[in-house]
Amino acid sequence: MVPSDRDRVLAEAGVSRETAAALDLYVAQLTRWQAIKNLVGPATLPDVWTRHIADSLQLLDAAPQARTWLDLGSGAGIPGLILAIAGVQNRPDLRVDLVESNARKGAFLQETTRLTGAPARIHVARIERVVADFRGVDVVCARALAPLPQLIAWTAPLLKSGTIGLFPKGREAQSELTAAREKWTFVADVIPSRTDSSAGIVRISSLSDPLP
Repeated sequence: MVPSDRDRVLAEAGVSRETAAALDLYVAQLTRWQAIKNLVGPATLPDVWTRHIADSLQLLDAAPQARTWLDLGSGAGIPGLILAIAGVQNRPDLRVDLVESNARKGAFLQETTRLTGAPARIHVARIERVVADFRGVDVVCARALAPLPQLIAWTAPLLKSGTIGLFPKGREAQSELTAAREKWTFVADVIPSRTDSSAGIVRISSLSDPLP
C-alpha cells in the first residue's frame, strides 16, 4: 500500500503522535477557513502536506540550534505556525512570533494557535512598524512575501545584529541574490529545497551596511 502524502511527510519528519495530531488540526483549520478567507492558493490545498507542511518543516534543519523565530507576513502560518507546532517537540523552549497585517488572517492564526497549543504569539501589525522590536531573535523567515532586496530592507536591523535570515525562494533565488548584492553586503548560501528541485532556501548569516 502506497503511503499517503500525510503519512510520508510525518514519517520523514519523525514527529510524535501528539505533534501529528496538532498538524492534522492545523490542516483541518486551514481547510475550513479557506472557504471563508483565501489563505492559500486554492490549487495547493490538495497537496497541503507537501506544498506547505513539508516545505515549512525543512526550515528547522536549516537552523538546528535556533530557539526564537520571527515569521513575517505569516498569512496562513506558513511557515511560522507550522514550525511552532512541530519544532517544540525537540526544542521545548521554542518560541515563534508571527507578524501579519491582515486582521482576518490574524484571527485564523490566533484561533489555530489556541487550538493546537503551539508556542506562538500573533502580532497583527505592519512589518515595518514592529520588526525592529525583535532584535535578538535567532531566525527571521518569510515565505512568498516579497523579493529578496525588500526582505533584506525590512529585516536589516535584525540581520546586522546576528539574526539568521531564512527565505524560501523558487527558481528566482539566484537572480534575487544578484539584485540584493547590488544594494547590500552580506554572506549567504542557498540550501536546495527538499520539496521542489527548482527551489531553494536563501540563508543569510550576516549583513553589513548598504553599499554606497
